[in-house]
Amino acid sequence: MSIQTGQPAPQFTLKSTDLKDVSLSDFKGKKVVLHFFPLAFTGVCTTQLCTMRDSFGYYDGLNAQILGISVDSPFTLGKFEEENNYQFPLLSDFNKDASAAYGALYADFMGMKGVSKRAAFVIDEDQNVIYAEVLENAGDLPDFDAIAEKVK
Repeated sequence: MSIQTGQPAPQFTLKSTDLKDVSLSDFKGKKVVLHFFPLAFTGVCTTQLCTMRDSFGYYDGLNAQILGISVDSPFTLGKFEEENNYQFPLLSDFNKDASAAYGALYADFMGMKGVSKRAAFVIDEDQNVIYAEVLENAGDLPDFDAIAEKVK
């Protein structure tokens, strides 16, 4: 089931690259930009997260937190984060619970079961979804301008 704007955001607790639990509820009172992506170290996923990295300054002073989420292990994500100098946390949805809750999970992706779809969500300060975009084609990128507009 896909998440619609106006709905309460599905809550989650995932492992960060430093093996700490990070929950969506940790950011209540801030806007949160969730970027789901299929797999670390792949071309379009790197472009997606590097675009957010390169526009990170835009979000300064806007009381917003960016989170990247994939089904990769925290160890893989740690190396991906380090090599690309991401200033925002990458979270492991290894058990696929968050991806499924947000309707952002491929049943089959190039023969692999349970890979996150490329998706973007903006959650408001009260933890309601104010922007939702789930892409069926993993080669497409989210609408970064629409995301930025919702965070303003």
